[in-house]
Amino acid sequence: MERFLAGNRRFVQGEFANNREYYYKVSLEQHPTLLWIGCSDSRVSPSIITDSRPGEIFVHRNIANIVAFNDGNLLAVLEYAIKHLKIPDIIVCGHYGCGGIQALDAGIEDPFITNWLLISQGALNTVNKTVGLSPIERHRRLVEENIRLQLKHLSLISIVRNARQDNGMPHLHGWVYDLDNGEISAVESMS
Repeated sequence: MERFLAGNRRFVQGEFANNREYYYKVSLEQHPTLLWIGCSDSRVSPSIITDSRPGEIFVHRNIANIVAFNDGNLLAVLEYAIKHLKIPDIIVCGHYGCGGIQALDAGIEDPFITNWLLISQGALNTVNKTVGLSPIERHRRLVEENIRLQLKHLSLISIVRNARQDNGMPHLHGWVYDLDNGEISAVESMS
């Protein structure tokens, strides 16, 4: 734990001290332009991989970047992002090498993880219809299909659907992050 506290001290003495005016401004209010729904994976930090600053991205993370209709946490995040922050764009970002997607494909037996991953079963069903994929191709396809499925789920949630019908926003985007090269690619977009 001391390593993380020491890191915070370096942050305060360096980045924070050098940009005190910016941090004061964002301490008063936030105006993010993007809601990021991503995986909890420790290797995928939205601010780092998009080279953005505090206050620019509103973030919700969970195992395998799932959009669940019964996830009260996600629903509250969506409501706050859309109604109060007026965020114009929502990203569902998955990543290659996702342990949750690997567990979905392997049929893991851990009860809470298994129940959570059932929400992505449609992506697995789609990929299972494709034959001749190498294990790497299968994993990548499953990650991408899961992003598409979660984007569809997102578009059906009433707070999102109603806002889009009323004013055309938020725009919905599906992205995938590649751990091997650090690049983000678009998978799908719903403007």
